[in-house]
Amino acid sequence: MSELIKKLIADAKGMMDKAVEHTDNEFTKIRAGKAAPAMLDVVMVEYYGNPTPLSQVASVNSPDARTLVIQPWEKPLLSAIERAIMEANLGFNPQNDGTIIRINVPPLTEERRRDLVKRAKGEAENGKVSVRNIRKDTNEKIKKLKSESVSDDEIKTGEAEVQKLTDSYMVKIDQLVELKEKDIMTV
Repeated sequence: MSELIKKLIADAKGMMDKAVEHTDNEFTKIRAGKAAPAMLDVVMVEYYGNPTPLSQVASVNSPDARTLVIQPWEKPLLSAIERAIMEANLGFNPQNDGTIIRINVPPLTEERRRDLVKRAKGEAENGKVSVRNIRKDTNEKIKKLKSESVSDDEIKTGEAEVQKLTDSYMVKIDQLVELKEKDIMTV
């Protein structure tokens, strides 16, 4: 196989790794019944007039499976953090005791679990679409190599390699969504 094709396949592998990593990151934002600091990653706090991620103005910890504790770096931020959590519409009811904010994560209902599984499957499908688009782009680049005196056999071999790579990444995404589904449905 020509060096050009090998380089294109290596580039495709790197991009597919990023697609799977992105899908996995999206899964961490989907709540699975257990309290996790990542659940608050979407919360933006008004800090000196600028929307700032919660993690940059406070520490977020999970002392147990049902509780999140937010300790702001500056005490005056307590009410702004509380407001930001409410506005993020995550279904949480923050409790401000004057020094920290405590969030009791309610247990998930069966219906809510099913909705979260659907959302996880949607994210998995987005990841698969990304991988397929990478495959398509890579195959187009390989076909263009014909003008650079790359043989038809090498082009076919390259396309077969890209397909093998695509299949392996589809399996990885399926495994990730299966784990997430199991995590969400476990009571």
